[in-house]
Amino acid sequence: MKALVSRRGEGRSALQRADELGKRAEYLAFMLGTEAYAIQIGNIVEILKPLPITEVPRADPEVVGVMSVRGRLVTVVDLKRRFRLTRSFTMDKKSRILLVDAADELIGLLVDEVLQVYRLAESEVEPPQVLGTEQPPHVVGIGRPAGGAVLLLLDLAPLFLD
Repeated sequence: MKALVSRRGEGRSALQRADELGKRAEYLAFMLGTEAYAIQIGNIVEILKPLPITEVPRADPEVVGVMSVRGRLVTVVDLKRRFRLTRSFTMDKKSRILLVDAADELIGLLVDEVLQVYRLAESEVEPPQVLGTEQPPHVVGIGRPAGGAVLLLLDLAPLFLD
């Protein structure tokens, strides 16, 4: 009986600690080159290993091509090209495609590697101005989870408006 009461006390203290940390948001972290980025998990429909991609003639340079996902045609965008981090398209065994719902259309975002999901408290998110320069509209914050990682937090809407 004492053990049960002791466990209940531990559970309550864990809940109290969670309340002290405040509201949390979940972000999926991924790599583009040497930098870590993250998108709110609610924006991600699915994480896929790269499927066969068909090139599209005269498409924007950041568009890798299209692929079929369960019978639906999905445009695949290389985020490294979109952010002007590289000119060449690369894909290896760690590469993944994040299937996202953007402007009522499924879009695949090609990333170098998916890392993990971070649950960030409000105190672990800083405004993008802390980097010292004005950031593009798709960078909405800097996540600093425990452990020292720095994540550029992205908003997908500005990426697909232009």
